[in-house]
Amino acid sequence: MRLLVLAAVSLGLLHAQDARGIVRRAVEADRRSAEAWRHYAFDQRNEVKEFDGSGKLKKADDRTWDVTVVDGSPYRRLIARNGQPISPAEQQTEQDKLRFDTAQRRQESPQTRERRIKEWHQKQDKQREPLKELPEAFDFRIAAQETLAGVPVWVIDATPRKGYKPKLSSASFFPKVKARLWIAKKDNAWVKIDMEALDTISFGAIVLRLARGSRLVIDQTHVNDDVWLPSHATVEASARILLVKVMRAEYHFTFSDYRKLD
Repeated sequence: MRLLVLAAVSLGLLHAQDARGIVRRAVEADRRSAEAWRHYAFDQRNEVKEFDGSGKLKKADDRTWDVTVVDGSPYRRLIARNGQPISPAEQQTEQDKLRFDTAQRRQESPQTRERRIKEWHQKQDKQREPLKELPEAFDFRIAAQETLAGVPVWVIDATPRKGYKPKLSSASFFPKVKARLWIAKKDNAWVKIDMEALDTISFGAIVLRLARGSRLVIDQTHVNDDVWLPSHATVEASARILLVKVMRAEYHFTFSDYRKLD
């Protein structure tokens, strides 16, 4: 009986270590995908709905942008509202702005161009910075093995690790969230991430507080059998701003028509 208990404990420890190892490899795969994303153009649709404290719709916005790289950094060109192409007059205005901004960038000094591109890279790196601490911030458990979007995946549950203290300020919210991760078995890429707040999360002292239950869901797609890139992201949040203003918001970001740049 004692041998059976020891075997079960050992198997459980190995299982946990395997889950953590899978997550570590997924973080590294994400770093490679982030590098590749800089060489793709795509369409990005941003749908925003904001509600007041009583649940009444306060603001709605739905715009689609063509995002490409112009002389080393991204350029966004408006192409649609509410899922419909903008008017011919607006299209012409957007084309004129693109030509003007392209010319401006090509007239930059080498130092200015280098600074602009560096700032873009730093912004991207900052957005992914918390992932560096992900493997150590949570306890992981393989919950299932299934197929998602035609891809065999590990389904891994992540819960805050007792005693974990964030090293990066950008990862300070980790002790207050849980997550479920879908990771491709073939290449360790994120296929889906579903993260939920377990407690109130504060940003900027008293500027913004996200309520318990706020969620972030990110889906990715395999592009050109080459790289995994975002296909959809959803944020559902209840927030208190300056400890007074209460609002609920839904943000949907859809990424499509990926084109690899020369």
